[in-house]
Amino acid sequence: MTTPFFSTKGDDLVPAPIARSPWSPDMLHGRLLGGLAARAVEAEHLDDGLHPARLTVDLFRNSPLLPVSVTATRIRDGRRIRVVDVTMETEQGPIGRASAVLLRKAEQPDGERLLTPPWDEKPPAGPASFPAVNWEPPFDLWRLTDWQTAGPKRVWTRETHPLVGQEAVTPFVRAALAADFASPLSNSGTAGVAFINADYTLTLARLPAGEHIGIESTGHLSTAGIATGQCTLHDEAGPIGYCVVTAVANRALGS
Repeated sequence: MTTPFFSTKGDDLVPAPIARSPWSPDMLHGRLLGGLAARAVEAEHLDDGLHPARLTVDLFRNSPLLPVSVTATRIRDGRRIRVVDVTMETEQGPIGRASAVLLRKAEQPDGERLLTPPWDEKPPAGPASFPAVNWEPPFDLWRLTDWQTAGPKRVWTRETHPLVGQEAVTPFVRAALAADFASPLSNSGTAGVAFINADYTLTLARLPAGEHIGIESTGHLSTAGIATGQCTLHDEAGPIGYCVVTAVANRALGS
């Protein structure tokens, strides 16, 4: 069996060593909080006919590899919209929070609109191509463009480990895990990854089909060490949504 990122112990989720962040061997990777939030929303609040249109994940505290408890609370439940807040904490206190907007599906309106075009990258056929330095990603990552440039960047990703136990990774959880990669993709440049994200907001017009998710950086702005970046997410059939991140210059991690 493949090692999961978390095992269950009562109501807590206990991280495995592969849940570590690239920034420190004893730090929980922030991408996993988005996956845990999506999992909780999906398990407790995503009924038939509802679609997870937005997930915002706030990453406001670095955490050691400690057991995590996740609580999802329904804040609003209307005819067409449901809003859920999620809190994630350890014995040291809150480490992150998330909010999800679930929208009820309806008939697609007529008319033409400005659409994001599909990219021209095909799903990868060979082995993952991420050059490991001090950290080897516990997921498949294909780097399609050079990161040490100021231009647009593209990757394909694929999850290779279950998030919790031996549960299958669902399309919503898969998208939430991939979305965190919008930060290094949109905020890297000729000097490497100079920013670390404080949050990310994933919006989805539809859920991804298949195992591969492509991410393409489409914008970056920064002043005085404060950055915002944006990416488009794709699956094998075309674009599925967007991710926007805010980030701060990474001179003193943990401050």
